[in-house]
Amino acid sequence: MRIGVPALALPLALAALLAGPASGYPVQYCAQVPIVQGIPPWGFHTGAPITGATGSYARGHGDINLTAGTVSGTICQVDRLANQPDRLIIMTVLPHLVYHSHYATMWGVPGNIMKIVVRVQSSTDARCRVGTLGDVTLFASYNGVRSDSVQFTFPAACGGHDHLYHGSQVNNQVPPL
Repeated sequence: MRIGVPALALPLALAALLAGPASGYPVQYCAQVPIVQGIPPWGFHTGAPITGATGSYARGHGDINLTAGTVSGTICQVDRLANQPDRLIIMTVLPHLVYHSHYATMWGVPGNIMKIVVRVQSSTDARCRVGTLGDVTLFASYNGVRSDSVQFTFPAACGGHDHLYHGSQVNNQVPPL
């Protein structure tokens, strides 16, 4: 069977639509990290996915055992710079919970805080290699105040992924003691 140009037009148009805007940026962000239903033991998202020419977005979730001081999970972060391909890194959470407190204060408000170490599991950023370690600090405010934050800190090679997300668009779940 021979397929003519009109028969290929619809599939090609759909492929172009799904591939994202004319700039070539993908529409799907962090598809490798599923969105969990309900409240996970810990989890966050930094607001709406990127819709403009530049920006950054992250989300993650996992399990935690405060008694044992262990944590697990997956985190994704995507950065968009003008006229460049998106830079996506997927991170695995290392099992040692570095720090956790139910009595923390950040941004002038009380909340729960936890600090974890992550390892880059996959990367579309040639400078940020698989295996690179970084720190992530999650702060979840409480008492009706919304001033959550997520901070990523990496060594120089992955320094382009150092971000502080803070404000009412950030939704963080950090368990109490």
